[in-house]
Amino acid sequence: MFYRDERLALFIDGSNLYAAAKALGFDIDYKLLRQEFMRRGKMLRAFYYTALLENDDYSPIRPLVDWLHYNGFSMVTKPAKEYVDSQGRRKVKGNMDIELTVDAMELAPHVDHIVLFSGDGDFRPLVDALQRKGVRVSVVSTIRSQPPMIADELRRQADNFIELDELKDVIGRPPREPREPEHLELAETE
Repeated sequence: MFYRDERLALFIDGSNLYAAAKALGFDIDYKLLRQEFMRRGKMLRAFYYTALLENDDYSPIRPLVDWLHYNGFSMVTKPAKEYVDSQGRRKVKGNMDIELTVDAMELAPHVDHIVLFSGDGDFRPLVDALQRKGVRVSVVSTIRSQPPMIADELRRQADNFIELDELKDVIGRPPREPREPEHLELAETE
């Protein structure tokens, strides 16, 4: 439930939203996403969080990051760290949970409603803390993928769960055939 006069902020966990949309077979059109939520309330900010693999090679997510930055999104990035796991596989680590949490808590006094685009159960305490500050929290993810992309405890904590698959016709576009992955597959670390 959205109210036209409420102050709204979007917090997008980039790799999590990318993975959820990919699991449902579509890409996110961020221009349409922004327009949709501007229509739903008085949107103050739209934050997008992602780790960037910065090395001598071209980063496949760079064009998206640049486009978002020039089109009204507040970009929060940090360098991803590469490492080799115990089986000798190359892994990338770049968790943005702390940055998203700090920004959401700082913005809480200035908004009525936060929309979190992530299914990561690590955000359940954040949602709880925001609610104690009087902020309504909607979570956008999917239970329709196999396996579901949203943690049950996060879905239960949220004031409102928005099924990403039901936004497909509003904010989606057919997937492009990428030459390289558009997003880093990030290793989950504790």
